[in-house]
Amino acid sequence: MRIPVIAGNWKMNPPTLDEALELAAGVGEAAAAMPGVVTVVCPPTIWLSEVRRAVAGGRLHIGAQTMHFEERGAYTGETSPLMLAGLAEFVIIGHSERRQYDGETDERVGRKVASAVAHGLRPIAAVGERAEERRDGATAVVVDRQVRSAVASLERLAGTGLVIAYEPVWAIGTGDASSGEDAQEVAAHIRGILREVDADGADEVPIQYGGSVTAENAAEYFGQPDIDGALVGGASLKPEAFAAIMRAASETVHRS
Repeated sequence: MRIPVIAGNWKMNPPTLDEALELAAGVGEAAAAMPGVVTVVCPPTIWLSEVRRAVAGGRLHIGAQTMHFEERGAYTGETSPLMLAGLAEFVIIGHSERRQYDGETDERVGRKVASAVAHGLRPIAAVGERAEERRDGATAVVVDRQVRSAVASLERLAGTGLVIAYEPVWAIGTGDASSGEDAQEVAAHIRGILREVDADGADEVPIQYGGSVTAENAAEYFGQPDIDGALVGGASLKPEAFAAIMRAASETVHRS
């Protein structure tokens, strides 16, 4: 049985270290009471070291929001996988905001996923269609392209620690979340692609749903057979709301 991964993407929040530490402490306290769930917080890079130190010894895992695929070099403003060593266990790659605002291409996502795995980091590879692509009935085509590109440089899936996050772009921060049934349809499609790549390893890859996940709708997603957690944005900045999402995942595990 796959262990649910609940990851909070803080994005460019909070603005001060004190607030970041307070938020991490609240989430860490909640995570301690959630057996059977891997809980991850992804602070801004500048807060990684202090947040990790503050939650050391607990059940809370730390993730970065992006990384470069090279170990070093003339890449102003970037963070290499070597720099994340000892600071993060997970790293989000290919988030739609990185694709939209920072030119993250499918090819670069694949190189970053492979680099993360090679350096002992667990990549959370984000995929998902835009609103106009959904209206045109292109969801499966877009997701197919993005998933295949993300894993193109991996020889196998088994043992890589890979996580796939299905985040329909039209649902992120809009309050217009996908239905559980629709999210499951896409997740099952993703699982099928992964089986083509590695029949033995595909079933160990957690597939998250992301996009306006709340305490109220989380259980609907976690009850689906191919959805194994969530990549959470706004609600991850509110410890009580994030704890409720974690609790929904934990209850799903114990009902299985």
